Amino acid sequence: MTAAPDLEGTLKLLPEPSPDLLEVVAAEYATLVDEYDPRNVLVLKRHPAGLERVREALAGCESTNGTPLSPRLESLPEHASKVLEEYDPTLDRLAYEERIELLSLVIAGAKRDIPPYLERAREHDSFARDVGQLLLEATRQAIRHEDLEDPHECLDFLYAMNDRFHEELRTRGLLERADVIPRATALLEADADGLRSRVCSSFDAVFVLEFEECRRLDRRYLAALTADAELVCLGERHASVERTRVEPGSVDDLAAGLEMTVLEGPHPASDRDVDRTAPNSDHRAITRWLATGEPAEESSTETATARRIRSTTTREQERQVATEIQALLDRNEGWRYDDVAVAVPTVERVPTVRDRLRNAGVPTATIGTAALADDPAVAELYAFVAYNGDGDHEVARNRLAARVPDFSPALVESCTGSSVRRSLERWILRTDLKSRIVTEQAPVDARESFDGVRRVLEIARFVEETDVVAPNWEGLARMLRRTIEYDAPYVHEVETRPERGGVTVCAIADLKYDSREAVFLLDLVERQYPGEHHLTRLFPETWLESMPNYPAVTDPSPVDVERTFAPAPPAAELGTAFEAYHAERARRKLAIGTRAARSRLYCCSYEREAGGLRRTHAESRYLKGLERRRDVSLEDVDARGRDARIYGEANALEAALAQPWGELERVLGEASTGGEVDLVETEALFEELAVVLDGDVDEDLREAVRSQFEFAAGEVRR
Repeated sequence: MTAAPDLEGTLKLLPEPSPDLLEVVAAEYATLVDEYDPRNVLVLKRHPAGLERVREALAGCESTNGTPLSPRLESLPEHASKVLEEYDPTLDRLAYEERIELLSLVIAGAKRDIPPYLERAREHDSFARDVGQLLLEATRQAIRHEDLEDPHECLDFLYAMNDRFHEELRTRGLLERADVIPRATALLEADADGLRSRVCSSFDAVFVLEFEECRRLDRRYLAALTADAELVCLGERHASVERTRVEPGSVDDLAAGLEMTVLEGPHPASDRDVDRTAPNSDHRAITRWLATGEPAEESSTETATARRIRSTTTREQERQVATEIQALLDRNEGWRYDDVAVAVPTVERVPTVRDRLRNAGVPTATIGTAALADDPAVAELYAFVAYNGDGDHEVARNRLAARVPDFSPALVESCTGSSVRRSLERWILRTDLKSRIVTEQAPVDARESFDGVRRVLEIARFVEETDVVAPNWEGLARMLRRTIEYDAPYVHEVETRPERGGVTVCAIADLKYDSREAVFLLDLVERQYPGEHHLTRLFPETWLESMPNYPAVTDPSPVDVERTFAPAPPAAELGTAFEAYHAERARRKLAIGTRAARSRLYCCSYEREAGGLRRTHAESRYLKGLERRRDVSLEDVDARGRDARIYGEANALEAALAQPWGELERVLGEASTGGEVDLVETEALFEELAVVLDGDVDEDLREAVRSQFEFAAGEVRR
């Protein structure tokens, strides 16, 4: 592509991440629709996350005649996808499962020598996933092999394979999702078949949100889209997290050609309902320090309050969070589960945290991240495929027999035909798989199982319609096996359904255009904030600084650090420019998470990843920094105390099993320090436990608790 044209329009900047962001968005939108008909104002948000919250804010505006507005709101990738559909309605987008198969075949068929490092890396299970993730990012940035100058030998090979992969896609009339914005940009700039005129005739103004996250190609797309329309962009200083991963610079650096206006400072607090029991429910001081590093104002007398949950393990961390969520809803009348968000460092942590909260009795609204390997319905369909193919028939038969009532080889034969897809459909129908999913699983789990079944059927359709793999049971088994092995949460959309009445569990960056009454920030340890700075784990971190063509910021200069994260952090404190750059990005992530909390903010950490002898983890340097500030108060929350209520069946079982050992440790601890032990309290506790166990309790649980008493008493053998 040639050099990108400058944008022409207006850039309105908030001086720092503001908790009133959505109010500002609504006010600026109302100003635009007063000038243009609402139907002629297109609103584009860079990332899909938080789109529904923005829609609610815009819909709450009123036109000059007092009628509610129906905003035209889309994410930028979604709009680019529709532009491609306008150009070629027959264009088929490549599913992730299909991409894995095609890319693996291209690499396997490479005629050039594979670098020794990659040859060794191929032995690792995560190789295909890591390569796929790296090349996804290279495609989003339109990095081509022919444009590289003296690349590292590994990148030289991989980018050559990526170009060959896209040539194969073009031959087959397919489009990779990561290529949507680059392809749509090229078509708009060329005005292919009058595309730009057709697309741009439907609006007079474009309102761009989250401008600080717009990358080079995003800005180029906007320039092509708004050549004949008014462009108004809204951005926040000190808020870019995703763009700065691949492109240094502040939001001011993106403003070439735009008339820049800095909006006034923090907006006055709105009349929203907040927790008035908190010393100060406004977390601006916390957000400001994390986003900018600026010291507290000498004249400030207010103290921002956050709660801190410390735990021994990750599992204990999630258990304490679940307990505190239940207690919060008990104390705050009118609060619902969807008023709470739990934020984790990366999307890979979402499934584990979500499942642990639900096991503790907390409903969650987050769906769409379950791995296929964990889905029993998918495992059943894979066993059906393996039974018909060259796999281990005995293993497949045992799995089917365990899942399906009245299983018999005759049942499999009655479903099996020449078409693998229709055979799967017959199995689903005749074994009543969908009804079994509904009756065996919770609603959210059932929804994910249905998605998993749909994906398996789509893979079967692809196998029959393409020549990439053989259209038989062996070809389907191979593709299913590869998909299940390399499936990863980061490639799927994470969807939340607040109306379902559940807690949102999400990656912390997804809270950028969101706000909740209570926000729990998990995993605040050095390993995560700032943590390590890989795009993938394909290459050692020490290699990245010598790989200038890597699709991320790997060799920033001190000037890059200073202009991206002004004021620049002390070099001595953060090490090399590379370490300082990415540490500041992690710090900004925390700022985004704290900004989302309206009433209560919880900072959660752990000492070990799991039970047993594992290495310990120090609290994040940023959490320690907050602890040292005079305008911030961190209040410890103990959700494990003797008087704390227990919520959820799983927590109740754990508490019952832990009572014998817990009381023994308490008594021994007091005795070892010369203290006095009140055994009346212990006796009362055990009497309560005895009453519970004498009730309608599973016999296995009763025996398990009794055995814990025997072990605590030293009776190792019963």
